[in-house]
Amino acid sequence: MEIVGRVSVCRMSSIKFRWGLSASEPEQTPVLFVGQPAHLSALSWQDVRCKLESRVTEEVWRRGLSVTSPGDVSELWPRGAALGVLPPRRSRHTAPSRNHSLSKIVKSALRSAAEEYIVLVCRKRDVLASAVAIARSVPLYSARSGSAPLNSNQPAPPANTNLTVEIFIVNHEGDSEDEGTNEQALTDGTLSNEELGTIQDVADSVRLAARITDTPANIMDVDAFVEEACKVAKKLDIAEPTVIRGEALAERGMGGIYGVGKAATKPPALVSLSYMAPGATETVAWVGKGIVYDTGGLSIKARASMVGMKGDCGGAAAVLGAFAAVVRAKPTVNLHAVLCIAENSVGPNATRPDDIHQLYSGRTVEINNTDAEGRLVLSDGVVYARRDLKADTIVDVATLTGAQGTATGKYHAAIISNAASLERACVSAGLRSGDLTHALPYAPELHFTEFCSHVADMKNSVADRNNAQPSCAGLFILAHLGFDFPGQWLHVDMAAPAHIGERATGYGVSLLSVLFGKYTNSRLLKALSPLR
Repeated sequence: MEIVGRVSVCRMSSIKFRWGLSASEPEQTPVLFVGQPAHLSALSWQDVRCKLESRVTEEVWRRGLSVTSPGDVSELWPRGAALGVLPPRRSRHTAPSRNHSLSKIVKSALRSAAEEYIVLVCRKRDVLASAVAIARSVPLYSARSGSAPLNSNQPAPPANTNLTVEIFIVNHEGDSEDEGTNEQALTDGTLSNEELGTIQDVADSVRLAARITDTPANIMDVDAFVEEACKVAKKLDIAEPTVIRGEALAERGMGGIYGVGKAATKPPALVSLSYMAPGATETVAWVGKGIVYDTGGLSIKARASMVGMKGDCGGAAAVLGAFAAVVRAKPTVNLHAVLCIAENSVGPNATRPDDIHQLYSGRTVEINNTDAEGRLVLSDGVVYARRDLKADTIVDVATLTGAQGTATGKYHAAIISNAASLERACVSAGLRSGDLTHALPYAPELHFTEFCSHVADMKNSVADRNNAQPSCAGLFILAHLGFDFPGQWLHVDMAAPAHIGERATGYGVSLLSVLFGKYTNSRLLKALSPLR
């Protein structure tokens, strides 16, 4: 059945974060305690009795701590009180917060009651990544009619439910690889209202990005995505976004975005949101790939490969969400979000293999694969960021290549940068934010020849698909900025971590917020940021 109109039903309508535990009755409001073994053991009965005492004794609580294995959930009171234990150990390429395990535990333990509690027990340096892990476990988008699934004996969940996350900070220092986050702001054992506000803003923005990415293209089309950007700008009380659309893109010379989107019924758009900080001397631009649906164009995808391509806008959704969170933290630099929005469709006006497009850089591109469209729209976006917005630092974020998952896996985005310091900072920010990253080879002299064309400046897809495909895709984008670009450029290919199963993760919001936290007035983001 096709859904027409703008259908969006929120089953988990709100998530609220607070510091400290309040009294509640587990029979009426289920509660999940979750944390690492050492952190949970640091809790006294006096700390937790306000959530449990009417149903759970101290003996049962202690027994639960002793018998629950890492990764498991034990019920302390049937459907009322549960205990989830995170793994005590981690490898150096996974996050100290154990955020992926946390998400799995939360998804399995929530009861879909009208009101629920989670008691999150963690160190302060892990609180943001942990909060984001919980937020992405309860997605916003659903088009279910409200009745229970036909194959289920369970009653339908309530239409609006509320989750409260109560945070208990411990000062346990058991992780030897904390990436140098020893700032006082991360070791004081408290959470101020301002810090809670930051956590709430980032978590809400992750859910915003995931909702946009989860929404199908018959609802989240180009018009709707542009509308989402305008709503964000209005809520932030900043100037209306700049929107360049349809034939205006061609007139401006943006042949990448225009060529990709011109076959669709809704014309493509470049949307730019801007926050101008008083007295700023630096300018940062984030550029997101927003392909609301990717058929592959005339180089059409196979049936199985096309399913899920509503999620090809995950990069632009992440950029929009991160912009919303960071602007609320009052940046000290000029910050721009550039969204390259199009539908890569099939039709009489579709770009053909062998066509040549001139991009905003002035360089010409011979199309040898219409399914390598993301790099085309991003190339126009990064040049716009440099030429029109005067950005010194440019980050492009995209679900760009299937090869990313082969190169760095399901959980780590693949990154490439012209600046070693920014690359290292991004890896550290991934560990601190929970949005993991891993660096790719940066070797233009070895890889860019893959795009050699006899009739244009370059082709848009590689000659040898076994030669560092994700690196090559990033280099294509940098080529339009110029390999002599004097600023810093970072490419984030998050094709695989943008989803877990059939749900979007909102990946990238937390990463960008932490990476550029230095340039905000948020105490928590500044302390977490690896940039110095």
